[in-house]
Amino acid sequence: MTHLLVAGKLHPAGEALLRDLAAAGTITYDYVEEVSEPSYAPLIDRADALVIRTQPLSAATVAQAGRLKVVSRHGVGYDSVDVAALDRRGIALTIVGDVNSVSVAEHAMMQLLAGAKRALRADRAVRDPGQWGWRNRLEQQEISGKRLLIIGYGRTGQRLARMAAGFEMEVRAHDPWLSRKGWPAGPVDEAADLDQGLAWADCISIHVPRADRPTLGAREIALMKPGVILANTARGGVVDEAALAAALASGHVGAAGVDVFDDEPPTGNAPLLAHDNVVLSPHIAGLTAECGERMAIASIRNALGFLDGTIDPALVVNRESLHA
Repeated sequence: MTHLLVAGKLHPAGEALLRDLAAAGTITYDYVEEVSEPSYAPLIDRADALVIRTQPLSAATVAQAGRLKVVSRHGVGYDSVDVAALDRRGIALTIVGDVNSVSVAEHAMMQLLAGAKRALRADRAVRDPGQWGWRNRLEQQEISGKRLLIIGYGRTGQRLARMAAGFEMEVRAHDPWLSRKGWPAGPVDEAADLDQGLAWADCISIHVPRADRPTLGAREIALMKPGVILANTARGGVVDEAALAAALASGHVGAAGVDVFDDEPPTGNAPLLAHDNVVLSPHIAGLTAECGERMAIASIRNALGFLDGTIDPALVVNRESLHA
């Protein structure tokens, strides 16, 4: 019988699915709600499949997994997983696919709106005695008619483009991978040159994986228009936090929304915490109640689907290495 190890708290619908599968004699399982590698590592040697949330999966833990055949990510990112270690062992890595693009795109749209409307300062102007007069400084802006650059034009970026069109924004997107594959038909023009796109945009939203260096560092931020609004729902390290904090302090970046951080949770001296023109959230863009239910069920189904050969191959991240 298949033994499943679930590492990280699931939506109640996922917990119910586990119970139903166990009651039917389809699986046995261990369920560890704490989100840390040491909390689940002692149990991995008995698992055929691992469902994992945001905690790391290191080479040392993979080495203990004598029976493991598949790791199913409860999400679409996998920068905390040692993929090379899985490849060496012929262990598959799956993702949930298009279950969170609506949630993340909505969050990015919220960040852009909150930044334009200076939501934190407006809230403080009501709550703090003597701050009502802030309204007369006319800091808040409209986004209608403004230029939006979307960096990373996958499912989430394309959903955000449709939302932004509803606010009558002019949208361009930058995505080298899509540019090589063939730009999708539709109303959004390609910004093939990132530097030019950064200089063109009034608002920027980033939707790319973490790389060896920040996609938006000090050099890229300097190319942006003064007063630009920046939204980051991608990954910590995609935007240089120190450079962004400096740009927020100088006003070169007028406002920002940040859902992801270099260190999660951020330490008390994290540079972004000092600024009231940035809306911060605890890596929750994809954690709506609706999306949490979809991810929990999909991650369990993906693990079992890989084992019985019914999974959509597009959801297996390292499928090429499995056939090497």
